[in-house]
Amino acid sequence: MKFLLYGANGYTGQLIAEMAKDYHLTPILAGRSADKIQPLAERLGYAYRIFDLKDTAALDAALQEVEVVLHAAGPFVHTARPMMEACLRTGTHYLDITGEIAVFEMAAALNAKAKAAGMILMPGVGFDVVPTDCLALFLYQQLPDATHLKLAFVPLGGGGGMSQGTATTMAENLGSGGAIRRNGKIVPVPLGHDALRLPHEGKELLAMSIPWGDVSTAFYTTGIPNITVYTGVRPKAYKMVQRQRYFNWLLRLPFVRAYVKRQIKKRPPGPTPEQLEKGTTLVWGEVSNAAGQSQRAMMHTASGYKLTAIAALLITRRVLEGADLQGFYTPAGAFGADLIMEIPGTKRELL
Repeated sequence: MKFLLYGANGYTGQLIAEMAKDYHLTPILAGRSADKIQPLAERLGYAYRIFDLKDTAALDAALQEVEVVLHAAGPFVHTARPMMEACLRTGTHYLDITGEIAVFEMAAALNAKAKAAGMILMPGVGFDVVPTDCLALFLYQQLPDATHLKLAFVPLGGGGGMSQGTATTMAENLGSGGAIRRNGKIVPVPLGHDALRLPHEGKELLAMSIPWGDVSTAFYTTGIPNITVYTGVRPKAYKMVQRQRYFNWLLRLPFVRAYVKRQIKKRPPGPTPEQLEKGTTLVWGEVSNAAGQSQRAMMHTASGYKLTAIAALLITRRVLEGADLQGFYTPAGAFGADLIMEIPGTKRELL
């Protein structure tokens, strides 16, 4: 049950490495920085490899040692392609924890090559997009002729915010706006162009539209042609987002993004262990069809980073156990709507 964990020194990569033994898995820890990877490997008792993704010989050699790579080094818009191409060369199953629409579309375009190589290409095996992907399929099963899908998630309970890696990925996309799927195609829209209110414990939670991975993946999972994804936001923050569209040009300037990235490096690497345990996530979804029928469902599950580590390890184990799959897949498309129910503490209900 050995696999390569690339990017093991990042916040989420380290969390995955620390939890691997709980799932009877043995990662080979890998990354570019020996001064970060080696101490982690020695503390956890794992083998390690040090190489840059630009070093194709070292990358291919490392992949030839394993059947599966779990790629955890973002921003994936820069790192996914060299890893995917190496997996195609070596026939190694590819998993990652991205939530970036461009990466999902890149993987989908490589479907035929992945099938020819006899390997699995499955990005998004973490919080982005396992819970929402599973809820999308669950709702589709209730209303198979659905034409519209809305998905939303709201972190609850003081989960500690985002990691440096997640924040850096967001910085890469500053000023880029949002995206939805309309009539089967992904189209750009202003960030927060739509909003909805979700009932929760006698209150209403505000959520705004964002370019989340399900804009890509839910289409491949369900075939529903119109998809919008939302996340929880405070009213004051939402007003700021609506004003942001007037100076997106400024946010796209390289020196602005570079400044934001420098500030991110000054922050804590991610939530504390206590915050990981305390935090939970509300996931909500709605499908509707041309006849005006609709169905809604809601889930409560673990905090984002804890869920990412568990889901990534569960899927890695399934692939290592011999999942009979070849080509591009979404998590729910491969393993069904009930995959999310394997995450401890997950509760799901039709509304």
